[in-house]
Amino acid sequence: MNAHIGDRLVLEGTHLGDGRRTAVITALHHGDGSPPYEVRWLDDGRTTLIFPGPQAHIEPATQPRPERTEPAS
Repeated sequence: MNAHIGDRLVLEGTHLGDGRRTAVITALHHGDGSPPYEVRWLDDGRTTLIFPGPQAHIEPATQPRPERTEPAS
């Protein structure tokens, strides 16, 4: 798992009723983008250091948008 500052870290719930949590990566501890990451949680604004597990994935800060195609007339 490699990340950049500004990417989002998404944690999927592991138990019934657990919600998804999303954080923005604010600092890296390794130049190659490997964990741990300092993140700011979007739901409560707290900042924590995290070593993400298998339930986590990275969403790039800027994902390319699919090209819009106009319907043929």
